[in-house]
Amino acid sequence: MTGSTLLSVAGISKSFPGVKALDNVTFDVLAGEVHGLVGENGAGKSTLMAVASGALCADAGTVTVGGEMMRGDPERARALGIAIVRQEPSLMPDLTVAENLYLGVRQGARPAIGDLARWSARLLCRWNENITVKPTDRVETLSPEQRFIVEIVKALAGNPNVLILDEPTEHLGADDVERLFARIKEVTTRKAAVVYISHRIREVQKVADRLTVLRDGKSQGTYSAGSLSEDDIIHLIVGADLEREFPPKEGAFEDEVLSVKGLTANGFNNVTLSVRRGEILGLAGISDNGQHEFIRALAGLNRIRSGDIMIAGRAVRVTSPIAAINSGISYLPGDRHREGIFADLTCRENFSSRSAWKDATSLVVNTACETSRTRQAIGQFAIKTPSTETPIASLSGGNQQKLVLASVLASDPTVLLVDEPTQGVDVGARAEIYKILRENARKGMAIIVLSSDAAEIAGLCDRVAVFSRASVVETLSGQQVVESAITGAALKSTSVRTRSERMAGGFWRWAAGDTAPLVMIGLAILLMAAIATSQNEFYLSTRNMSGMLVLIGTLALAAYAQQILLLVGGIDLSVGPTMGLVQVVGSFYLLEGVGGGEHALGWVVMLAVALSIGTLNWLLVEPFKLHPMIATLATFMGVQAVSLILRPVPDGTIDGDTLDLIGSRLGAVPLTFVAALLIGCLLEFILFRHRLGFTFRALGSRQEAARVAGISPAKIRFFAYLSGSFLAFIAAVAMMEQIGIGDPRAGLNYTLGSIAAVVIGGTSLFGGRGSFIGSLLGAIFIIQVNTVTTFLGLDQAWQSYLLGTMIIAAVALYSKSRQLAVAA
Repeated sequence: MTGSTLLSVAGISKSFPGVKALDNVTFDVLAGEVHGLVGENGAGKSTLMAVASGALCADAGTVTVGGEMMRGDPERARALGIAIVRQEPSLMPDLTVAENLYLGVRQGARPAIGDLARWSARLLCRWNENITVKPTDRVETLSPEQRFIVEIVKALAGNPNVLILDEPTEHLGADDVERLFARIKEVTTRKAAVVYISHRIREVQKVADRLTVLRDGKSQGTYSAGSLSEDDIIHLIVGADLEREFPPKEGAFEDEVLSVKGLTANGFNNVTLSVRRGEILGLAGISDNGQHEFIRALAGLNRIRSGDIMIAGRAVRVTSPIAAINSGISYLPGDRHREGIFADLTCRENFSSRSAWKDATSLVVNTACETSRTRQAIGQFAIKTPSTETPIASLSGGNQQKLVLASVLASDPTVLLVDEPTQGVDVGARAEIYKILRENARKGMAIIVLSSDAAEIAGLCDRVAVFSRASVVETLSGQQVVESAITGAALKSTSVRTRSERMAGGFWRWAAGDTAPLVMIGLAILLMAAIATSQNEFYLSTRNMSGMLVLIGTLALAAYAQQILLLVGGIDLSVGPTMGLVQVVGSFYLLEGVGGGEHALGWVVMLAVALSIGTLNWLLVEPFKLHPMIATLATFMGVQAVSLILRPVPDGTIDGDTLDLIGSRLGAVPLTFVAALLIGCLLEFILFRHRLGFTFRALGSRQEAARVAGISPAKIRFFAYLSGSFLAFIAAVAMMEQIGIGDPRAGLNYTLGSIAAVVIGGTSLFGGRGSFIGSLLGAIFIIQVNTVTTFLGLDQAWQSYLLGTMIIAAVALYSKSRQLAVAA
């Protein structure tokens, strides 16, 4: 049945700050087998496979693929035949399905760009002939299930020798689960291997030949899948019960306080449950099965689509956190640092923030009352702090958590929602938090606790609702509330996730695409031209058009320089000063009466100056890790200072023959505009029809996914900064014909102008999206606005009004359309 070893991990250890994720793990995967890998959350399964696939480097140990050593190199791993399907699909959201599939396979398995659409369609149809996903669909518009299918198809596309599947069925409907199992059979039939990671024991038993169990980062052994029962596997996963101190539970409860019926939102479906007065209800299940989204929906943080919520027999609408609080629901966040504390404020300010009305009289805060209440809470909750005025950031994690809990309880909630109550706190603080929760339950409060720790849920809660695949699959109570039963209910669940195929409307999907900005700007340009022509017949004169095209060519070239950086997730505020410095340097060499050698040297020095500025920007952004805006702002000021030192006032007239050459025309059309048009078309072709363009957009769309796909962020950014500087150099040359002298301030306006042009042209400021033709049209629009306002006799302020309005409208429309185009 099985043969030689295809994947071997030996003595793998990996640590993160404060956590040892893997501790001396060893196992082999044989040809022709499905090797199951099971364990609880945090056991180290995903970390181990990240090491095996090259996404992470191990601290110790070796990874051998097909007899060859491999370490921390995703591209090398793919070349050796490893493909991985991750829990969170490693896809670039701003790229199409076809482009993601292309970048997701090793270079030898990639088709010609011209055959990309047909190749992608064949791969998708091989999964399902009736699949609704199209190669041209942008990934961000797909539903979670569709994205996961694309991730699986991508992994299968290269016919891998070792296919790693990390929780592959969590987002799949029943029919696609069966399709997956069929593909697994095909992989093993050709003597390749599959590593199947799952919390679902029955699935593992169904497909695996052998399985390895991990617990707390350590291997518990490798076994024949058929030799172990479900209970045997669960015992190996859970191990001995942890000894913890939990307050005694109550046996009887009073009236129902919270009732939820048929509640549905993003992440969960048709949840019905209730909590009684004095009861602690636990929410349990494998991570990402809906319980987190459910508790946040009750807190007003996630929008509820349908269903009813009643508190003490009264129907309530929870549409926001304020609405939840007004209804008597308070929420203790799971992410203390991001959502729980105000790190720069004192203990007093943090405590009173959720119940400020108790300290206010006529909207004026009574500091004495605030301090008194804080001191009382510090004593009651045993919070260790020097004073009420101590910054909360200086407290330990456990004391921070207790203070946040005290702050939430001070709002006197009817229902308390607690998300990961003891995350990141020590053992002593845990026991105190358990005691606080139980004491408040005894006072009549209804409490819902979400925890990824099954032992914590078992020890603290009176009843437990177990989530699986976005719904509650079992409710445990009384003697059933034990760790093994909670874990078993999640692992043995056979529920299937409700299929989600909701897509955005046709107009919004079109508006979110790459052609919409081009069409809309084009229409705006034609409309403005029609208005100007109707008011002044000289607008379309040869002289006016020729003059506009000169300005358009220069601005378009500057915009291309800006866009290259925006595509990879950066920005270059130094574009304008770079153009100015290049021209200033040229004013010392490109003079009348000097020889051709001096001119040639000048061109070389000008280009070297531009490329040096690009290299400096890259050094600040990549090795020194400065934010691109900060780095290029510093370069902006530095480059401008150099220009002013070299030419305090405009001086150094450029040679007339050189200016005439730059200003040459084909009929009435300036060569600078022709050059800008040709360069824009070439860059547009590369952007959408060449692997280099794919990598640029992939890096800007999602850096980690691009890195896993074998793209080097540092190398691509270096090339981007050099390319941007080179285009800034060309733009400076085009600007020379207009200025004709070494003016240190000549290029300053091009920084904002270039940003405006690319934004109007549909480029995303966050990276991954854009069009060079769109930037050209943006440049045309800007120059047109400046010209039309003059022809119409409008005040110069109207230029700013019109451009500002267009930028706001463009950003709002593109952002809204892309937001609505994302499937739920």
